[in-house]
Amino acid sequence: MFEFACPWVLLLLAVWAAVLVYDLFRKREPSLKVASAVPFRFARKRRIDVVKLLLHTGSLVLIVALAGPRFGDERTLVRAQGIDIILALDLSGSMGSLDVPDAVEDRGKLEKQIAAGSIRSRLEIAKTELTRFVEGRPNDRIGLIVFAPMAYSLVPPTLDHSWLIGQLERLQPGMIGDSTNIAAPLASGIHRLQASSAPRRVMVLFTDGRNNVEDRLTPEQTAGLGKEAGVIVHTVGIGSRQALFRGQDAWGRTVYQPVVNDFDEAALKAIAAGSGGQYFHAADADGMAQVMKAINQLETTNFEQPKLVEFREQGPRLAVLALLLILLGWGIGHTWKLRLP
Repeated sequence: MFEFACPWVLLLLAVWAAVLVYDLFRKREPSLKVASAVPFRFARKRRIDVVKLLLHTGSLVLIVALAGPRFGDERTLVRAQGIDIILALDLSGSMGSLDVPDAVEDRGKLEKQIAAGSIRSRLEIAKTELTRFVEGRPNDRIGLIVFAPMAYSLVPPTLDHSWLIGQLERLQPGMIGDSTNIAAPLASGIHRLQASSAPRRVMVLFTDGRNNVEDRLTPEQTAGLGKEAGVIVHTVGIGSRQALFRGQDAWGRTVYQPVVNDFDEAALKAIAAGSGGQYFHAADADGMAQVMKAINQLETTNFEQPKLVEFREQGPRLAVLALLLILLGWGIGHTWKLRLP
């Protein structure tokens, strides 16, 4: 970008133009009149007055220099104040279930859509959407807790999101058990976030089952501790009315068994409300995508974008050039072009 630091100085150009016009077109009366023998063709020829040219050019350049011309390199400095987020993901065996759209009515169509990848297990869908969520929040520290009968802090809150995604990709349903203990991941995540200095601390719990493991505190009581610690808990219930579990029979043939939608929606709503969070329901892949989009918009990161402009001043160089032109004009006018009356 280019600008003048003192653009009002350019008003002097009007004065400079007036002086230039007056100096070029005024008629001087010579102090001594003599007859001239110069041929008319030379008398008609106007010669450039080098002295005037240098003085007027130097004055013009000096005015421009006083106006402070400068080139600026504009940069935007982005300061982001991230938040700390812990994702708690259910790894019970039921997370391998398939939530089937109502439009799929026969096995042939079901297997065709499974082969095409349009129908996937609950865990695969969750892993895909959580990966997108993590990739879209580069300024936030994000951690991962997995749970079934017990909770495991797999990744502490970190900015190394590639490592987190790598850990997320290797998860399988039922790898740490089949029952569901919701209080344990809540306690672990709240304890971890309580020590954080982030301006906002959030936990998001994903499950397709109800709490069936007794612990010292109920999930609702644990969420209350989160509110006291300033930790917000969002809950996501996963599952639809029509769900199937894919397995094999004794002869190695693929079989599909109906799965009852088992997550406790009332409990998940109470957990979220008890900590100041929100409850979401993800019935299928599209539902999970919409849930993660809503959470992403709900948990915004603060950004500051001050603009810095580094200027390269051209005024001093032009001022030196102007003075050189004026001195050169004055010198020529008082030596080589010196005229006596």
